[in-house]
Amino acid sequence: MVGSGNLSPHLITAHLSIRPSIKRVIIWNRTHDRAADLAARLRVKKEPIFDGVSFEHCGCLDDVIGLGDIVSCATNSERPLVKGEMLKKGAHLDLVGSFKPSMMECDDEALRRGRVVVDNEVAMEEAGELVGAFERGVIARDDICGDLVELIKGEKVGRKTESEITVFKSVGSGVVDLLTAQSVYETLKKDQQSEQH
Repeated sequence: MVGSGNLSPHLITAHLSIRPSIKRVIIWNRTHDRAADLAARLRVKKEPIFDGVSFEHCGCLDDVIGLGDIVSCATNSERPLVKGEMLKKGAHLDLVGSFKPSMMECDDEALRRGRVVVDNEVAMEEAGELVGAFERGVIARDDICGDLVELIKGEKVGRKTESEITVFKSVGSGVVDLLTAQSVYETLKKDQQSEQH
């Protein structure tokens, strides 16, 4: 996990929920104490999906990028943090933090090496990683493999081989906000009903 802000624990929870085989989570943040704090908070969480998972923090991002099957980023960085040359074969790079042209969480090499899917077409206008890569001729708009809806519908193919690097770039969507709000509402309602019984 690259970043330890408000979104990070939710991304970690989401990845653990759909990939129960994950047993090690390493957290990096520019501020070392924030990464250590998030790792400590996750270690004491009392949820079944956290059982048997090791939560660690690290001081040097370059030292751990090559270990990640999944590298999830949620930062407001304006300089590339993830170096594509360090991603291992078969890795998935999840870029959900940067959301405007001046921001970027990975370098051009990560996009050049990866099979890129976006949450929606707006990402190609707003995501600094993509906008910059298009301008520099590293990749073209046609190199984007599709958007999330096309992938879900089966109109586009995600990973083609086990060794392929995949990249998901999100700039946010109103649909995701609505789904999140619905989930929070349903959880709160369920908790209130439990307290009444």
